[in-house]
Amino acid sequence: MFHLATWTRFMGDEEQVARFFGEVMPRSIIFALVQILAMTALGLYVIQSREGLRGQVVRTVVAFAAGGVLMIIAQYLLPLDPTGRGVLFLALVFGFTMVVVLRTLLQGLFSTRWLRRRILVLGAGERAVHINTQLRRDADRRTFQIVGFLGVDGVSEQVPVEQRVHATGPLHELCRRLNIDEIVVAPNDRRGTLPMDDLVECRLRGVRIVELSEFFEEETGRITLSAVNPSWMVYSSGFNLGLARRVTKRAFDIVVASVVLVLALPVMALTALAIMIESGLRSPVIYSQDRVTQGHRHFRVYKFRSMRTDAERDGVARWATADDDRVTRVGRVIRKLRVDELPQLINVLRGDMSFVGPRPERPVFVDELSAAIPHYGLRHAIKPGITGWAQLRYAYGSSVEDARAKLEYDLFYVRNHSLVFDLLVLLQTVEVVLFRKGAR
Repeated sequence: MFHLATWTRFMGDEEQVARFFGEVMPRSIIFALVQILAMTALGLYVIQSREGLRGQVVRTVVAFAAGGVLMIIAQYLLPLDPTGRGVLFLALVFGFTMVVVLRTLLQGLFSTRWLRRRILVLGAGERAVHINTQLRRDADRRTFQIVGFLGVDGVSEQVPVEQRVHATGPLHELCRRLNIDEIVVAPNDRRGTLPMDDLVECRLRGVRIVELSEFFEEETGRITLSAVNPSWMVYSSGFNLGLARRVTKRAFDIVVASVVLVLALPVMALTALAIMIESGLRSPVIYSQDRVTQGHRHFRVYKFRSMRTDAERDGVARWATADDDRVTRVGRVIRKLRVDELPQLINVLRGDMSFVGPRPERPVFVDELSAAIPHYGLRHAIKPGITGWAQLRYAYGSSVEDARAKLEYDLFYVRNHSLVFDLLVLLQTVEVVLFRKGAR
C-alpha cells in the first residue's frame, strides 16, 4: 500500500517517483510493522473473537489512526528523511480500505461451509455433548463443522439422534465417505472402548486425530475444565517452567516494567494528587493488601487507593461488584483506565509478580476457590501478573462461577506461556484500556 501511495502521490512526475522509490522500501517495512502492531493491540488478530464486521471496522479505524500517529513519531526518531504528509495519508487510506475489503470478503468466504474443517466426533455421550453446549453458536464454529457424532460401543448416547452417524464398515471408510478432515476423540471412558487400530489407519490416511480437551483449547483459547480427564496433568504437554523460560520471562518483566514506570510517572503523580484532593492530604494514596504468588507464597501488592478507607471496616473480604458504592469518584475513573494498577510495577521489579500472568488473588478467596474449583491451585505455578490472558478474554470476576471461567483462560496461559505470548498479551492490553473491558 505504501508503494501504491507513493506512485499515486507523484504520478506524472517521473523524477520524483524515481527519487522517492529508491527510499520507499525501508519506509514501507516500517509502515507495515507499525500497522500490524496497532491492529494487534486493538484485538484484530484474535482468532476466537466473536465480534461482527461493524465492530472490526471501528477497531480498524482506531488502529490506522494510531498507526498514523506512531509513523509521525517514528520518523523523528529514526534516521530517515520525513515521509511526505500526502504519501502517509494515502498509504493510511489505501491500507484501511484494503483491510476492510479483505476482511469482508474473507468473513463471507468463511461463512460458507466448504472451507471449514469437517469433523467427526468419536463419542456421543456426556463428554461429547460439551461440544454442543460450549460451542453452540455459529460464531463459535467459523473454522469447522461437525459432520456427526459416532457412538462408542457400551456407552449411553446423549447426542440428538439427527446428529449421529453410524459406521457400517471400517472407520477409515466412513471418513473417506464423509470427507472427514479431523476426528475428535470424546468418549466418556477411553479404557477398552476406542478402536485404536482404526484410529491409526485413519491417521495414516491423513485424518487428524485430536483429544476433546485439546480441541477445545485450540478453538476457544482456554482449557475447558469439564472436558479435562483426571490424567490430563500427567500426560499433557506444555507447562514450560525451565531455566531458559524463567530467565527470559524475568528479563521481559524488568525491561517492560522499567519502561512503563518511567513513562507513567507523570500519570502516577497526577493520580496521587487527585486522590489527595478528594480524600484529604492525610488520607493514604497507596494501599497494600495480602495476595498469593507463585508457590502459594503471600506478598503485599501495591495499588492506588480507589475505595473509601473504611471499605472493609468489619474485616470481611468482599468481591468488587458493578457500581460498587465503596469506590470513590477518583477511584471510579482510575479503575476504568486501569491507572490504579500502576504501583504494581514495583511488585514486578521486586520479583513478587510478572508483568503478564494470572490476576493475584487474596488468600481468603484462594482458599474458597481452591475448595470449589478443581485444578485452581495450578494457576500458582507461575507468578501473577498486572495483565494477563484471562483479563483480556473475560470480564472482571465477582463470583465462584466467574473465577471458574477465568481459571480456564489462566490455565491456557500457564500451559502455553512464552515470550511471544507475553508480547501479544501486552499489545492487546491496549485494547482493554481503550475500550474499558472488564474494569470495575
